[in-house]
Amino acid sequence: MTQARDASIAVVIVNYRTPDLTERCLGALKPERALLPKLRAIVVDGGSGDGSAARLVDVATSADYADWVSFLPLPINGGFGWANNQAIQTLAGEAQPPQFIHLLNPDAEVLPGAVAALVEEMIDHPRCGAAGSQLLDEAGRQVGSAFRFPSPGRELIGAAQSEALGRLLGITPLVVRSPTSIEVDWVTGASVMLRGEALRTTGLFDDGFFLYFEEVELMHRMKARGWMVRHVPASRVAHLEGASTGIGSSAEPRPLPDFWYRSRRRYFALTGGSGTALAADCCWLAGDLMTSLKSLMGRSATGQRPRARDMVRLGLWPRHGDQVPSVPAWGEAPGKPPSWMAGA
Repeated sequence: MTQARDASIAVVIVNYRTPDLTERCLGALKPERALLPKLRAIVVDGGSGDGSAARLVDVATSADYADWVSFLPLPINGGFGWANNQAIQTLAGEAQPPQFIHLLNPDAEVLPGAVAALVEEMIDHPRCGAAGSQLLDEAGRQVGSAFRFPSPGRELIGAAQSEALGRLLGITPLVVRSPTSIEVDWVTGASVMLRGEALRTTGLFDDGFFLYFEEVELMHRMKARGWMVRHVPASRVAHLEGASTGIGSSAEPRPLPDFWYRSRRRYFALTGGSGTALAADCCWLAGDLMTSLKSLMGRSATGQRPRARDMVRLGLWPRHGDQVPSVPAWGEAPGKPPSWMAGA
C-alpha cells in the first residue's frame, strides 16, 4: 500500500447535464484521499448549457473540494472520448503529469477502497495499461463490467439472444465474469484507470466516436501494442447506468440513438477493416432473424437491443472516413474539435 500512497492519480469526471450526480460522485470520491493522498480530480463540463457549469464551479471552489478539485468547462458537447481527451491533454501538459488517470462517470459512486484497488493492480502489473472496476446496479447486484472484443460470431450470438447457440458453435460470450482479478480484452469506461505511459504510446481516445465503443477501440489499440487490460472485482462502484444518456436506465427500454449504430460501425471498420465490418453485419442480421422467428413463436426478446431497420439505415457497411483514425497524441494541445463533427 506504500507505493499506492505515493502514486499520483487524477480522476476525470465528465458532466453533461447531471450536476447533482456529479456532486454525489465527488462526495463518494473524497474519502479515497485518506488512502491516496496524491489523488485529485478534474470535473469537466461537456458544454451542458443548462447551468451545470455555474453550479459545478461553486462545488469545485467550496471548502470541501477547493484543494483537490479543478473545473474544466468546454464550449461544445464533443462526446465522451473528446471531453476526456481535453482533460487528459491538459494533464499531459503539466510539468509532472499524473502516473494514473481514472475516468469515472458522474453516475458512478466509488465504494470504499475502489480507487486504491485499481492503483494497486496497476502497480502489481507494470504492463497494465487499463484496469476497470466491478460495477453494481442500484440493488447492489453485479453487472457486466469486463468483456471480450466484439466479433462477427459474438454479433450473431448477441442478436440471436442464445447462449446455447454460442456453446454449440464454440463462441465464447462477450461478458467475462470472475471473482478475482483477471486479464480481459476491455473493461467498462464508467470506472477505468489508465496508465499515463500507455497513453503516450497508444494515443488518446479516437474522437471520431461521439459516444459508445470509444473505450473498446482504445483498449484494442493498447492490446495491439503489448499493454494489458485487467478487470479488478475488488474495486466496486455503484452505477446508475445511463443516467446521462437515458440508455439502459429505464424500465421501458428506449430505442438506441443513431450515434450508437455509427459508433459500432466505426469500431468494426477501424479494428478489422471493411471485410470484418461486413461479416459482423451479416452475422448480426442472421441472429436478429432468429430472434424474430422466436418472437413469432411467442418468445419475446429481452432487454434493450438494436433494431433491424436502424441497423440497415445506419450500421451497415463503413462510410467514408470510418476507417480513418483520429487519435490525438499525448502531448498534443487540447481544443481541436472532434473529427465526428466534420461528418455530422
